[in-house]
Amino acid sequence: MVSVKNKIVLWARAGGRCQYQGCNRPLVGDLVSGRDTLNAAYVAHIVAESPDGPRGDVLRSPVLADAVENLMLLCDVHHRLIDREGLADHPEERLLAMKAEHERRIELVTGIDPSRSSHMLLYGARIGAHDYPVRADLARTAMLPERFPADFNAITLDMAGVAYADHEEAYWPLQAENLRRQFRAKVLDRFRGGDVHHLSLFALAPQPLLIVLGHLLSDIAGVEVHQLHREPQDWRWRDGPAVPFTLTAAKATGPVVALKLGLSATIVDDRIRAALGVDVPIWAITAAEPHNDILQTRASLAAFRRVARQAFDRIKAHHGENAVIHVFPAVPVSAAVEFGRVWMPKADLPMVIYDQNRATGGFVARLSIPEQSAAGSEVNDAA
Repeated sequence: MVSVKNKIVLWARAGGRCQYQGCNRPLVGDLVSGRDTLNAAYVAHIVAESPDGPRGDVLRSPVLADAVENLMLLCDVHHRLIDREGLADHPEERLLAMKAEHERRIELVTGIDPSRSSHMLLYGARIGAHDYPVRADLARTAMLPERFPADFNAITLDMAGVAYADHEEAYWPLQAENLRRQFRAKVLDRFRGGDVHHLSLFALAPQPLLIVLGHLLSDIAGVEVHQLHREPQDWRWRDGPAVPFTLTAAKATGPVVALKLGLSATIVDDRIRAALGVDVPIWAITAAEPHNDILQTRASLAAFRRVARQAFDRIKAHHGENAVIHVFPAVPVSAAVEFGRVWMPKADLPMVIYDQNRATGGFVARLSIPEQSAAGSEVNDAA
């Protein structure tokens, strides 16, 4: 027989949820329903309280009958599974591991300082002919344990139902204007009003739009930018050292400057010259072994920020106040956002941002920062 005290302890350690691995069903409503027919919450024994019960033992069953370490909080489905329908697949060791993992997670989540709250900011825009919405459930998981969601509902900047694909000219002004307006209404106004203090960003979109989003976020200090990893696929930062990045300077000078960002893939200079139509000085931020999953750690993202900041300073010093930077990105999403964030409106040169698309046969100028700079006009004027 389980004592009332130990039942309360178990419910608290389980957070009122089913402890079976992968379930996590909330059971508090069943406890307080007042109707036995609605109750689907069970305090179950790992080693049965009777020697002839599931996983029972002549010596240990009486000793463990009222031990919290031997109890699990389970929903009706998983209570039946471990004791009857799947008894052979649920030895004591497996159930103890499930219980320990669940209780560690509950302790971790409930132990987070209240000041570590953050609003989830989700941004997705059509890439090619397909939409890539960001899943809020994966975003919530990635925030823990450093942060926790300030609101169960995320702030979303998506534009649903857009029929244009990103190889079409009309796609870009439409998406950029939507991004700016939604950001102003849903993020900037709430920051100014004190409703939002910190953002955790999860974004999937073409790189020019991500750079513009970073530019919009630049005045907001409290932002954590996350990266979607491919193997395994999640948004959680890994532990580890920074990947080294190299800034290569151009020797020639002139008012039209190219900056290639080769982190995810190698960008050959001929493709840049083909896009600009002129032989321009080419600067580069590169990695020794570029690939899609190169940004695994926060340290790597911070290292990229430092090199990007250095690039803006050195390009301006080398090419003068009247130059324009033409940016050719092949970078992970977090690097694209951070590239836009480190650009300083009052200090740095204007940028024209290019998108690489097979449907258009290469790089095409798409967006500009600041907005009033006409994409491509600087090339024509300088040529």
